[in-house]
Amino acid sequence: MIKRCLFPAAGYGTRFLPATKAMPKEMLPVMAKPLIQYGVEEAVEAGMEIMAIITGRGKRAIEDHFDISYELEHQIKGTSKEYLLDDIRALINRCTFTYTRQIEMKGLGDAIYKGRVLIGDEPFAVLLADDLCHNEGGEGVLAQMAKVYAKYRCSIVAVQEVPDDQVHKYGIVSGKAIGEDLFMVDEMVEKPSPEEAPSNLAIIGRYILTPDIFDLIEKTEPGKGGEIQITDALMAQAKEGMVMAYKFKGRRFDCGSIDGFVEATNYFYELAKGGG
Repeated sequence: MIKRCLFPAAGYGTRFLPATKAMPKEMLPVMAKPLIQYGVEEAVEAGMEIMAIITGRGKRAIEDHFDISYELEHQIKGTSKEYLLDDIRALINRCTFTYTRQIEMKGLGDAIYKGRVLIGDEPFAVLLADDLCHNEGGEGVLAQMAKVYAKYRCSIVAVQEVPDDQVHKYGIVSGKAIGEDLFMVDEMVEKPSPEEAPSNLAIIGRYILTPDIFDLIEKTEPGKGGEIQITDALMAQAKEGMVMAYKFKGRRFDCGSIDGFVEATNYFYELAKGGG
């Protein structure tokens, strides 16, 4: 039903300097796999096969990763290491990768709007690769959200509860519970203070958006931090129609931070040791 997944990947990754001076943060490896590959695999599991990636200067490594490397293929062909390319080969063969650039960093709303030329007039997912999610023994977050979309046919944001002293880092939503772990959004605030926060339900880097979001972003004035906030466009959409917040099943690691990146690495290392 939803075939396209948008990856905003133009940010500088300043929290990982100097590593990200010449390497995209989306290419940082957890175990031997870059963050963006985990994201593409999650999208494929949800039935999406067209990956629309918003890049910027210094991000060519992402395009090269999702392409054939003839020299490398030749060097390891027939060796004991050839199997290490099986997963990425499968993605390259199955998916179509499209790219455009965000010239200036004007916020997530602007990055999503830049993807309009790649998405067209159809519903699509958005995945932020530095939010690494894993649901051991169950469906990935986008696959869970796709089922919600199939029922309600509206924009959906993935949320999780966060401590009150962390709400200032996130877009925070509140709404009326209409089912297990599902809320109809009535308020959405970008990075509020604990006193201003309508709840402790924080938006994480997974969205399913209907195509009218592009027109709403176009009308959205710069908000918090002088950036075009996707939360402002989604709040306008909620007032005009309906936006859902889905409390997903699984674990999320904030791999845009050192602590979250190390936590994810340890988690996947233990999974690999246990054969999971």
